Amino acid sequence: MNFEITYKGQLRCEAQHIYSGTLIETDAPIDNKGKGERFSPTDLVVNALATCILTTIAIKEEQLGYDMIGTKVYATKIMEDNPRRIGKITLDFLFPATLDNSEKNVAIIQRIAHACPVHHSLNPNIQVAVDFKWAAK
Repeated sequence: MNFEITYKGQLRCEAQHIYSGTLIETDAPIDNKGKGERFSPTDLVVNALATCILTTIAIKEEQLGYDMIGTKVYATKIMEDNPRRIGKITLDFLFPATLDNSEKNVAIIQRIAHACPVHHSLNPNIQVAVDFKWAAK
């Protein structure tokens, strides 16, 4: 068992990571009868994709001797109806100016971004748009 999830009422759930004890609460979004005071389950899907890509890129970049501290990802989720689902995810990565932006390293980053485990786990009908930018030097 990896997680224990408890329904708390008022469309809120609490998930505990068994190994660490860390807690995450979710709410239904405002546009689906919820309070929107916490991440929604579909928000966590988007966050899972963004952090998985960021983590897998960081693993490779650290092996290459690069520091990615300060890298940001700006994520957007677009929902669709009938059935209600995530239709599109956009991820805009902003790397620090110190990270190598050579053609070779950009190709490595792009390949990794589309090969992370979460990306492979998503329904192929979800459009995923990923963009990479480097901060000005």
